[in-house]
Amino acid sequence: MNFNEHRFREDRKVMKYKSMSIDPLLLSATPILTYSAGQLLTNATGFFFQRENNLFLVTSLHVFHDEMDGHFPDRIQITFHTDASNITQTIEYSIPLYQNGVSQWVAGLDSTGKIDVAVIKIDKTALPPDAIYTTFTPENLLGEQETIDIGTSMLIVGFPLGFYDTLHKLPVVRHAINASSFVMRFQGNGYFLTDARTHRGSSGAPVVCLDHRSTRNGMGWILLGVHSARLDVSGRDVAIDEALGLNCAWFADILLKLTESGYV
Repeated sequence: MNFNEHRFREDRKVMKYKSMSIDPLLLSATPILTYSAGQLLTNATGFFFQRENNLFLVTSLHVFHDEMDGHFPDRIQITFHTDASNITQTIEYSIPLYQNGVSQWVAGLDSTGKIDVAVIKIDKTALPPDAIYTTFTPENLLGEQETIDIGTSMLIVGFPLGFYDTLHKLPVVRHAINASSFVMRFQGNGYFLTDARTHRGSSGAPVVCLDHRSTRNGMGWILLGVHSARLDVSGRDVAIDEALGLNCAWFADILLKLTESGYV
């Protein structure tokens, strides 16, 4: 080993412990594993949202329950970091989706039907005492008079195909832009479009953009939506035409309804 190789490896070792330099956005998302009767089913993405003193896990509704695909998990598993000085240290945390046959998650409706967003309340008293995570709050949402310009740069933070930094247990980030008018629901639905390369496993990922005022919850990010699925056209010739590369992201303001007192 020459000196440069040794120095490079030492630098990597030092970086492992500099958790304070990690953008809090990366600690707001967690991988989700779904299980039924102990059997692993799928992987997805979720993120943490706090309202007052209540902590919620947010993801896509189809992660918890999907009649079309016959997907009916009974529990999920998420991951928490546990050591601020060594970001490689994590612990798995299991959440039952049903209690006495009653679903513990809640989802919403709008004028067009079901919204592909669901939240489940996390009992903070049952969390590992050293659990480390960051949360979005209502302060991270756009105000009623605020909007996003077409073509705005966005990020989708998640675990595509279950891929992530396995050493530090951190998600990866895909770049996206706003591909539809943000002030109008695309085709009357409760979502807007993003132009980004996405994969299975990204369902439930937060869609964010930079907050240049950096006044929302100290995170420096605006929570715009919840990534749901890729969007395509039924008439596309798969042998000739490329996929559109568009995705739907449900407007994040639905979280105000799903997390309000008395609704969950």
